[in-house]
Amino acid sequence: MAIGKWIGGALGWVLAGGSVLGAIAGYCVGSMLDDAFNASDEGKGFGEGGKTFRNDYSDTHFNQRPFEEDRNSFLFSMLVLSSYIIKADGKIMHSEMEYVRNFLRNNFGEQAVRQGEDILLKLFEMQKQQGATAFKEMIRKSCVEISFHMNTGQRLQLLSYLIIIAKVDGVVSPEEVSALKEVAGYLGLSAQDVDSMLNMGATSNQQGGLDEAYKVLGISPNATDDEVKAAYRKMALKHHPDRVSTLGDDVRKAAEKKFQEINNAKERIFKARGI
Repeated sequence: MAIGKWIGGALGWVLAGGSVLGAIAGYCVGSMLDDAFNASDEGKGFGEGGKTFRNDYSDTHFNQRPFEEDRNSFLFSMLVLSSYIIKADGKIMHSEMEYVRNFLRNNFGEQAVRQGEDILLKLFEMQKQQGATAFKEMIRKSCVEISFHMNTGQRLQLLSYLIIIAKVDGVVSPEEVSALKEVAGYLGLSAQDVDSMLNMGATSNQQGGLDEAYKVLGISPNATDDEVKAAYRKMALKHHPDRVSTLGDDVRKAAEKKFQEINNAKERIFKARGI
């Protein structure tokens, strides 16, 4: 398994000295990290055909490494936290695993699916070996590191992926909600952020009600018009897709979809109020 194909030979801040996520990476990929660094030195990248991901300055002389490292660190962090959410209710659901597989397949190719799944299985084994309390503490420390290196928008998008994983089987258990709110707190986010994103989706179809729209904006149905407008502006600023622009087109597209859900909630409320 050429791990360089998945992580592009650059995990950036994840591999910083003494980091918890670095230790997890060492456990999950072990000596294969050497292959990743060799792939990077040889000009091989993260993806099929030796291609690397580039930012908007790909035709300039800017160094592409920071973009690649940030992206790969984000994705590895997502896998680590996903392992906690997937097992929160004591079950590993096929639909949840399939969402992760499809995410990797669509963005990085078939080889990435096998690699990502191997990493998740090792994380599940680590959780079994450590026990729930120790693994939870490791997740907390990982989130502290993530908070230090990611901006609020990036952490919100990371949380959004975790919520999608929890929702994908059609039922979000109380244990999953609790785990999501724990992770949100560890990431410096709020329980309200979780509640908001759990209600996204309902506002984009005819069955979605006003109650869900208000929950998306994090306000009461009794809020004044000015409070509704202020809540929308706050959410729009916090979740703007530009905040994740350094993480690649696929992450930005997911952020744009989330941003549209916020707009749908606002439009539903405005229409009901005649604003």
